[in-house]
Amino acid sequence: MSDLAKRWAVAAAGIPAVLVLLYLGGWALATPVALLAALGSLECHRMAAQGGVSALRWVGAGGAAGFVLAAAWRPTFDGFAPAALGIVIAVTAVALVGAIAARGPEDKPLASVAVTLFGSVYVGIPLAFAPLLHALPEAKAWVVTGAAWAGALAVALPLAATWLGDALALFVGTAWGSGGLAPSISPNKSWVGVWGGLSGAALASVVWYVIAGAQLPGLPVPSLLVAALIGIFLGVWAIVGDLAESLMKRDAGVKDSGTFFPGHGGVLDRLDALLFTLPAAYFTLVVLEVFP
Repeated sequence: MSDLAKRWAVAAAGIPAVLVLLYLGGWALATPVALLAALGSLECHRMAAQGGVSALRWVGAGGAAGFVLAAAWRPTFDGFAPAALGIVIAVTAVALVGAIAARGPEDKPLASVAVTLFGSVYVGIPLAFAPLLHALPEAKAWVVTGAAWAGALAVALPLAATWLGDALALFVGTAWGSGGLAPSISPNKSWVGVWGGLSGAALASVVWYVIAGAQLPGLPVPSLLVAALIGIFLGVWAIVGDLAESLMKRDAGVKDSGTFFPGHGGVLDRLDALLFTLPAAYFTLVVLEVFP
């Protein structure tokens, strides 16, 4: 099977699965997202190993999954923050003990602990904002309690802005781009692709606003213009997320972070932009709620 056929097969299976999980929310959403967080953390640790730093992988992976599960357990930021701090402290402490027990001075123990914690935080905390976003409409009383698609619509904002922005960036960049954005990190990314991606993110956010605004009467987005600006803001963070992962892959000397998604690469290859747009969308909506 060609890579293109594999991509279509993953999309055909993945899109309905994502819609079902967003509809269900709660633990049904958090459990697979926690698994993806653990796998993404392991990919980060494998890339670090290419540079000679051996993380305590399962400590970091457990912490990454723990962040997402903590967000499902306490699905407000005020409830999640203390639990997240506790996980950071626990991962650091366990990694230090593990380094004392299993890493001699020649095995870069301090770097091992740092990479263990980084892999956990880099993937786990951003993905924890999926259940936090899902719970936001009811927590902020934007909708009648129990509305089936309320949480799904909230999470759909960063998903739509990221994915449509990425698709248009690829199309426009392939057709008219010639590199130039960050040649030492990702030589194929062009400024033309950037403008295409930001336009796609703005368009996705406007369409999202038209749909979500009708279902969420308390949504703190006052106009189509603000929705477009939100999309552009998320598009910028999507580019940052993409470049951050590209930088790590270039440092490790690998093309893909893994092989979890056939034809697409690893978990980080698919979620790199979302690691930045999920929290950005959450805080944007919260700020608009506080400062309408």
